[in-house]
Amino acid sequence: MRHYKELWTILALAFAFFFILSYFDGIAIGDSFELRSAGFVRALTDAPRKTAAADTTVLAAASDAPEAKATFAPAPTDTTAQTILFIGDSMLDGLSPRMVDYCLQNGHKLISFRWYSSSTSKWGSPSSSLLSDLIAKHKPSYVFICLGANELFINNVDTKCGPAVDNILADIGSTPYIWIGPPNWKPDTGINDLIARKTRPGTFFLSNGMSFERRKDGAHPTDPSAAMWLDSVMRWMPAHAAQPIRMDSPRKPLPAKAPGQISIRIRQPNE
Repeated sequence: MRHYKELWTILALAFAFFFILSYFDGIAIGDSFELRSAGFVRALTDAPRKTAAADTTVLAAASDAPEAKATFAPAPTDTTAQTILFIGDSMLDGLSPRMVDYCLQNGHKLISFRWYSSSTSKWGSPSSSLLSDLIAKHKPSYVFICLGANELFINNVDTKCGPAVDNILADIGSTPYIWIGPPNWKPDTGINDLIARKTRPGTFFLSNGMSFERRKDGAHPTDPSAAMWLDSVMRWMPAHAAQPIRMDSPRKPLPAKAPGQISIRIRQPNE
C-alpha cells in the first residue's frame, strides 16, 4: 500500500509541474535544453472564449444572408383590363405575336413598338424621348420590355449601360412593368446582372439558361420557341411578379379583335 501512495504522490507532483509549466512559454535549462509549454491549460481556459467568438461571427453572417431578409410577396393578381406597352428590339419578332394572343384572350389593349437593332443605350439615351413620348401618348397601365440582346458582349457594361437602364426605369416611373431578359446564346459580360440589380424585385424575368430553338442566325428564337418563351413569362408572373395581371393562356379560336385594341409599330435603325 505504501508503494501505491508513493506512486500516486509522484504522479501528482508530475501533473502539478506540467500544469504550472503550461502557463508559461517554456523553461530553458542551460544553453541546449528547453522545456516547452504543452499549452493544454490555455486550451482548456481559452476554448470557451474562442467558441463564443466563432458563434458570434456565424450569427452575424447569418443575419446578412438572403434567407434572413424579408421574403418578397407578390401582390394579388389584377384582373382588370390593361393598356399594355410592349417595347424592345428584334426579339419582339417572335414575342409580339404571342403577346397579341394573350391580350385578345384577356381583353387587354396592346401597343407593341419594335425598334430593330436597339439596346438599352438607345432607348435610354438622354437625347431620345421615344419612350417618354410613347408613355405620354398611350398612357399604359403596364409595360413589358425586352432589351439587352444587343449588349450581351460589350465591355464595361455598368458604365456603358447603367445610366441608360436608369433612364428607362425613370421614364416608366411608378407604372408596373416586367423586363424580359435577353435569350443568351453565349455567356454575357454582365448585362443580365446589371438589369437584375437596377430593376425592382419581382420585375425582371431571367431568360438566360432557358433552352431555345434558334433561327439560322443562331441568336433569335424561332417563332414557336419565342411563343413558349412568352408562355414561360406568363406562368412565372402570378407567383413571382411584383404586380401580376390576368394573363390566362390563349385558347383557340381567340376572341375577335376590337378596333384599336392592337397596335404594332416597327421602327428601323435609321429612323
